[in-house]
Amino acid sequence: MALMRITSPHAHNKQSTSDVMKLVLLATLPGVLALTVAFGWGTLINILLASIFGLTLEALALAARKRPIAFYLKDYSALVTAVLLGIALPPYSAWWILLTGMFFSIIVAKQLYGGLGYNPFNPAMVGYVVLLISFPIQMTVWAAPIELLPASVSVPNLWDSLLIALGFMQFPSVDGFTMATPLDLLRQNNALMIDDLKQQYSQFGQWGGTGWEWVSLGFLVGGLYLLYRKIFTWHAPISMLLALALMSALFYDGGSSASSGSPPFQLLTGAAIFGAFFIVTDPVSSAVSNKGRIIYGAGIGILIFLIRKWGNYPDAVAFAVLLMNFAAPLIDHYTQPTTYGHSKKSKS
Repeated sequence: MALMRITSPHAHNKQSTSDVMKLVLLATLPGVLALTVAFGWGTLINILLASIFGLTLEALALAARKRPIAFYLKDYSALVTAVLLGIALPPYSAWWILLTGMFFSIIVAKQLYGGLGYNPFNPAMVGYVVLLISFPIQMTVWAAPIELLPASVSVPNLWDSLLIALGFMQFPSVDGFTMATPLDLLRQNNALMIDDLKQQYSQFGQWGGTGWEWVSLGFLVGGLYLLYRKIFTWHAPISMLLALALMSALFYDGGSSASSGSPPFQLLTGAAIFGAFFIVTDPVSSAVSNKGRIIYGAGIGILIFLIRKWGNYPDAVAFAVLLMNFAAPLIDHYTQPTTYGHSKKSKS
């Protein structure tokens, strides 16, 4: 999230940037709680370490640019970026993964472009994609849902989770504690019917992945809260989810070995709902007008499905968002609203 670009007339929101950022942080709580219940303390440790690294890097960059450190840190934008990246990364990620991701998010994707409001790409997604391309093994090792863990494997407590992230402790049993995600299993499947796949692998729940259903609903609650508080409009997130649902419905064949899953599965598994309400709605790197936001969100939804079905990455939210960040200026060019006091659209 960042400062919102607005077109004339310049209607001002009573909420400051810091107020908006604090509401975004508050809205992530239901989803983070669901992640903690489903997968253990790993996500909270991700957020803690990413926040420390993010704020430190932001302060260092501001000092190097001779900008007032306290003034800019108080807008909470670096903290929001850290929380979003910490949520997106696999639980119990190593400290150096978090540090590398935050470096590219804060220094490369944000500060090198001039800071808050000038970044053409979503900072958290830049960090995520750099990590996914650079460290594919570490980025695809997800903790198994707690309810599916064998009795011989104990869930690390909060202190042990911190030690694991810092490299002072190993998982109790890597083979028992980690598990392929449902999206990854579906992408690699080329022989089993969907029903047979669900019977063979316990990662699949009633509608989506085990644990993922509640995580998605948690972020849905937070997203609806932000809509209620008018932090953003409905156009981008709803158009993204509708486009993803429509694409999955068009290509759903009832559950053959070539199927990509039903629309509920596509929506309730992975980062679809989290991305729709907390990533796609970044006002700096997205389109400006309501019509543009609909096109922007729909493009992301279509790309998510295409990459999930035919790409090399099981969850494609970050790639889809960055690709549409490229397209946002072009969308803005052709969807500019009529300038206040004029009957025709202005040409750029």
